[in-house]
Formats: sequence, C-alpha cells, structure tokens
Amino acid sequence: MAAREIDPRAPEPPYRQIAADLVAEIERGELTPGRPLPSEKALVERYGVARNTARSALAVLREQGLVYTVPGRGTYVAAPSEPAGEGD
Repeated sequence: MAAREIDPRAPEPPYRQIAADLVAEIERGELTPGRPLPSEKALVERYGVARNTARSALAVLREQGLVYTVPGRGTYVAAPSEPAGEGD
C-alpha cells in the first residue's frame, strides 16, 4: 500500500487526507470487505502523524459506514451496503 504524503499546508486537515487515502484504497480493491485496516500505530508510522490524527481518520471512515471496529481486535472494511430498492 503506497501512502501519499501528508501536506501540512493543504486546506484539508491531515486526518482527512489519511481518510481520503484509505477510501481510495478501498475503492481500488486494495482493502476488501472483512480485511483489517492498518492499526493506529501502523498509520502513525506510515504517515508520520500523531496517534490522535490516525484515530480521527478512522473515525471519519466509521462515520461514513466504510469500516467497523471490533474492540481489542482492530478496524475492518465493511461490506458495501445494498443500494435502496434492490434485493426486494
């Protein structure tokens, strides 16, 4: 997984840049449903950010319904939701 550089001068805060990078990996199929995301510690090392920044990035993905966290286990890619009206 190639990480993009975090641009501290960008209008988008670092945690949003990380979240966008992880979303792109999910969309490209590099991170698939049920697969764990990198840990907070791994994100800290990968992007050179504080742990709270990594935690905030994962929170953004949870709020978007793209990932879920199992306490003590990690954060995983969620299965895509079925579009409304299909499967009825």
